[in-house]
Amino acid sequence: MLSLTFHGAAGMVTGSCTEVDTVGARVLVDCGLFQGPKALRQRNWKRPDIEPRSVDAVVLTHAHLDHTGWLPRLVRNGYDGPVFATRASIELTELILRDSAKIQEEDADYANRKGFSKHHPALPLYTREDAELAIKRLVNVEYDEWFELHDGLRVRLHQAGHILGSGHLELEATLADEQRRVFFSGDVGRYDAPLVPDPESLRACDALVVESTYGDREHSHSPEEVVFEHILRRAVTEGGVVLFPAFAVGRSQQLLYLLNRTMLEHRDLEMPIHLDSPMAVEATRIYERHPEESGLEELALRRGTGPVYGDNVYLHRTSDESKALNSLEGPRVIVASSGMLTGGRILHHLKQRLGDSRTTLVLGGFQAEETRGRRLEEGAKFLRIHGQDIPVKAHIERLTGLSAHADRTELLRWIGDVVPTRRTFVNHGEPEPARAFAQELGTRGHTAVVPELGRRYEL
Repeated sequence: MLSLTFHGAAGMVTGSCTEVDTVGARVLVDCGLFQGPKALRQRNWKRPDIEPRSVDAVVLTHAHLDHTGWLPRLVRNGYDGPVFATRASIELTELILRDSAKIQEEDADYANRKGFSKHHPALPLYTREDAELAIKRLVNVEYDEWFELHDGLRVRLHQAGHILGSGHLELEATLADEQRRVFFSGDVGRYDAPLVPDPESLRACDALVVESTYGDREHSHSPEEVVFEHILRRAVTEGGVVLFPAFAVGRSQQLLYLLNRTMLEHRDLEMPIHLDSPMAVEATRIYERHPEESGLEELALRRGTGPVYGDNVYLHRTSDESKALNSLEGPRVIVASSGMLTGGRILHHLKQRLGDSRTTLVLGGFQAEETRGRRLEEGAKFLRIHGQDIPVKAHIERLTGLSAHADRTELLRWIGDVVPTRRTFVNHGEPEPARAFAQELGTRGHTAVVPELGRRYEL
């Protein structure tokens, strides 16, 4: 028997968690947090239709919260097995889980002080202690090396090129002397992207689980330096501030790299770059510890200083340091989380500068439904932040070329001529992109379906 059950990322781009049942073993591929609209976030409080003590192992494709963020809850509910990941993913996962637990506790404390929660008292989804217990379960594995999960069941990870430490997962089960192979794409990265290697191509398999975040569209393939030059030159001309909302892990490091590289090529555009995120600062340190994978050596040699932290990069950890940025005039760049404008320090900068026509706000990645980022993408004239309607007078730039997710053409390039012998499951995409990509794969010989949340599929 070999079956897959999708506990998340089915018809949506969050909560990745796929259960594999085979040869007497039960394995979870990823264990992510649901993010986005309230209806999705409420799912985090429900236990999946699986007993945590019955799970033999968890394997992570990468460290992002929507792939790792439910681990503390899983451990809290009784899971005591290993959580396998690459060395860099472990370092980033530790950072992300500790930050997530801190936010959970702070949100619960704030709700109790303000008295707006339906629950008395409001409780965190998990605590810092839960996060530390989950971190203790992390076990390092190397790329391209098989490791046993159970008798007749083994797994290996291949470079996915999404963020530092990310991997495609190849699972092989031996059933009655016959091997079955399932390939999980995780999040597929871009080709020729900064800071990460190209994704390794799909291999022959019986079943494929493939993401579809951009399954119905293409990214811009203009050289990043050309786009960045345009944005920075406007800031110099108008004396404005460039705001980059960015995820702390992956996007922030990519932005620092590209901004530095652009300024090296155009010395007249050099200006201060402010990284306003304690978590992003720590994540960047992790990237620097893995230059063999992140490709930072080349920029370090050209700049003659640290590969990311040049003389014009300023790091801001405390809230007072962040507030001090409000009084600074342009031209300058501020990089702050969160990437979809759902929270974090970027909201304070938006309140301060979104109504200034000299400001440029750069949306550099996927913006989920019902987020402020999506509303700005769709042309909103006002943005509600902390109970206030802020007028949108800033320039809004949309840079799909910055996404760490492969677009439709790149996904097809990654899959190549491989057609699974049994079935292809198109997950981790909103309904329309997922359906469109499944239809495209159908024209190429795949038996492709968009899985239903919670449904079990026999292979």
